[in-house]
Amino acid sequence: MTNRIPPIGTAIAVLSFLTLSTPSLFAQEATIDTGDTAWMMTSTALVLLMTLPGLALFYGGLVRAKNVLSILMQCFVIAAVMSLLWVICGYSFSAGTSCPFFGDAKNLMLNQLTEDSVNGTIPESVWIMFQMTFVVITPALMVGAFAERMKFAAVLIFTLIWTILSYFPVWHMAWGGGLFHEWGVLDFAGGTVVHINAGIAGLIACIFVGKRTGYGSSELHPHNVPFVLIGAALLWVGWFGFNAGSAAGANASAGYAMLVTQVATAAAVLVWIALEWILLGKPTAVGAATGAVAGLVAVTPASGTTDVTGALIIGAVSSLLCYFCATRLKSALKYDDSLDVFGVHGVGGIVGAILTGALVREGVEGASVWAQTKSVFVTIGWSAVAAFIALFIAKITVGLRVKESSEEVGLDSSAHGESGYTL
Repeated sequence: MTNRIPPIGTAIAVLSFLTLSTPSLFAQEATIDTGDTAWMMTSTALVLLMTLPGLALFYGGLVRAKNVLSILMQCFVIAAVMSLLWVICGYSFSAGTSCPFFGDAKNLMLNQLTEDSVNGTIPESVWIMFQMTFVVITPALMVGAFAERMKFAAVLIFTLIWTILSYFPVWHMAWGGGLFHEWGVLDFAGGTVVHINAGIAGLIACIFVGKRTGYGSSELHPHNVPFVLIGAALLWVGWFGFNAGSAAGANASAGYAMLVTQVATAAAVLVWIALEWILLGKPTAVGAATGAVAGLVAVTPASGTTDVTGALIIGAVSSLLCYFCATRLKSALKYDDSLDVFGVHGVGGIVGAILTGALVREGVEGASVWAQTKSVFVTIGWSAVAAFIALFIAKITVGLRVKESSEEVGLDSSAHGESGYTL
């Protein structure tokens, strides 16, 4: 008689073999995708490049020679401060899930992060680092509004407090499952979180601090236009990490975001220099650089959801409106937004955020224009209140403005004891 293995024995043997030889059938496979991770690490480096040295050179070239180092120093040190603030409490306050407006304190010092933590298809550590570069550039954008006159200590206190009070909550509302998410708002890469947020705070700060000595009565020209163009070029290149990286992977959404970012920026450059050509008689290099930034800003919230036609419209409209706000509106209202932070980032962010709701490509579920507009109003109000509080604290602790004699000498020498140039 032939020996037979009972059916139950066969089942046990098969299960044992499969468990030992193919454990992935019974254990959860790692979700990390190396291609996505490589792209996100590249995007992270590109976004950091936007601040250091992109924004630093762009702003540094726009100020007078006696203040170039002060701008570079502010951008450099803000990058350090915000990097630590993000890991200490920022990520927890932003990405936590306590309510529609704030995160929570459960992940302070990233105490819940492990080497195996994932976010989608990439390590969570990479996602945290990617978002860190956003919090680095946002307060750095604001320094252009009050350039050449605010105390270095006041800059650090203001930007740190404002980041806690405004950047983290707006991040949570837009990307952390908060209020804007509940409304169905589309903000792919930071129209509300970064640009409107920073633009409004910059406007409040420049008014609060007051005008530069000589503003309106003497010419305050950029001292190094090549720096401006080099900085703008670095911003343009880095913005592909900013927008395409916000797809959180090397995928079709990232590719489309890269395409529409280029289209909107090109349109904005051409509209800006056309306006200068028509109204001033000559297209300028500073105008081309500023137009590029305006287009980049405006397409940011729509970069993951609009199409090529939408990108053309966003770039052209934002350039047109930013041009008049940075020139005619500023002149009419007589506020000294030194490097047009509100005129470009604030206005461009508002235009882009609203048009995002109207210019959604086929196949993408879009928010209503009204939902987009509500998010703009909330961001404006929230950022303004936070800026007032942060500026008040800075004023009563260290004071906001340098002495007039220090301003005349220049902040490079009076604040840092150095000079950007030697004879």
